[in-house]
Amino acid sequence: MQEKHAGIYVHIPFCKRKCSYCDFTSFPDKTDLAESYMACVYREMSFRKEELKNYTFDTLYIGGGTPSVVDENYIAMLVASAKKNFKLAPDAEITIELNPGTVTKDKISLYKRVGINRFSVGLQTAVDSQLEDLGRVHNTQDFIDCAKLLKGCNFSADVMIGLKGQTAEDVVSTIDLAANSGASHISMYALTPEDGTPIYTQYLNGELPDGDEVAALYDAGYARLKQLGFERYEVSNFAKKGRQSRHNLNYWRRGEYIGFGVSASSCIDNVRFTNTFDLDEYFKCIFTDHLPVVNSEKIEREDQKFETIMLALRTSQGLDTVQFNLQFATDFYTEFAEPLKKVWEYLETNGNYIRIKEQYLFVQNSIIIEFLED
Repeated sequence: MQEKHAGIYVHIPFCKRKCSYCDFTSFPDKTDLAESYMACVYREMSFRKEELKNYTFDTLYIGGGTPSVVDENYIAMLVASAKKNFKLAPDAEITIELNPGTVTKDKISLYKRVGINRFSVGLQTAVDSQLEDLGRVHNTQDFIDCAKLLKGCNFSADVMIGLKGQTAEDVVSTIDLAANSGASHISMYALTPEDGTPIYTQYLNGELPDGDEVAALYDAGYARLKQLGFERYEVSNFAKKGRQSRHNLNYWRRGEYIGFGVSASSCIDNVRFTNTFDLDEYFKCIFTDHLPVVNSEKIEREDQKFETIMLALRTSQGLDTVQFNLQFATDFYTEFAEPLKKVWEYLETNGNYIRIKEQYLFVQNSIIIEFLED
């Protein structure tokens, strides 16, 4: 039987305080449940052991919430549980998300001892008043201290654009801080004001930068990242050579992944399924030996095609048309002749690959959508 490769995602839904933009499943007031929750995650992994025995997992990503807010021993046990139940590749990339306000020297040294070899640090901005506005529990100094503890490690920093009152200079100084502190990967995301979050009110009041202003902030950040030797490999992700996130690359290549914990998503064998978002329901399922899946759908062939195109066009490499033709027994240029005609001026080819021209990548959604209309 052919060996299959996939990634593992584990959701830790606890944090010290909910950020004003956060739309993720997270519970700032329930950290006392962390021990029971983690025990349930280890158990959920054991439920999947048999069906995933033919997979090798190249990445393990521990996200949240704030994984660094729970006792580091639970994280150590989590990594052990993943290794016990699944076949992790010897060189697996194991990432944990950190909030600079919740790490200590002991935590990081235990993380490294158990095999965590990549750290994703939520910096967001180097302007303390903006961090306060976002409801972050850390300040710039906390990030600097955290980066010192990660000296010599493979670490990434998150930068957010589109914040209230943010200027191009703010974005550039945030990138400089991240790069000077040793980050070899930087994710630069545009703030998305989600309905129901506190920051949505600022959006409704017109206090946040508009689309054109956000694009200008992105351009300023992109130019600075390029100067500093960071290569853009996906619209929001920039890395020094060899430091791309393998876990994220797997998503953009439409690879398979399994998710554990409340609200975690999975995609195995063209079936996408999601765990319950309700913490009590999650506990109840695990305690009664049931998988906590609340919805599951088979991805039809046409949707598989669109997803493959959409995800690939988000990357600077683009879509491998030869691979696409083999996978779907079609001819990409013939099948998508109509949408290609509409957006051809924004695209370029490079060997087998077709990609969005560099200057249009930030507005890729309006280009990609044409392939769906087809």
